Amino acid sequence: MYAVLKTGGKQYRVAEGDIIDVEKLEGEAGSDIEFDQVLMVNDGDTYKIGAPIVADAKVKGVILAQMRDKKIIVYKSKRRKSYAKKQGHRQYITKLQVKEILA
Repeated sequence: MYAVLKTGGKQYRVAEGDIIDVEKLEGEAGSDIEFDQVLMVNDGDTYKIGAPIVADAKVKGVILAQMRDKKIIVYKSKRRKSYAKKQGHRQYITKLQVKEILA
């Protein structure tokens, strides 16, 4: 059984027990979280596809950690103008584990 959920402007395909990194969500490590924007649910042989979300479908999980992702380098330059700018960025993320999918 798996589901497709939407959070932070992105879509994630999750199954029970999966550990995923999502955009930063409010909550402390160890607290429960519930997603109600479920776009699709597959329970083996049948699919439930929402328009745009599946009614009464939820994904429950637990927050494992609040952390920062690896650094990315942003480099800008303009040719023949002696302009170059180098900048780094680390995004805040939430690591969570999916406990159950309720269809």
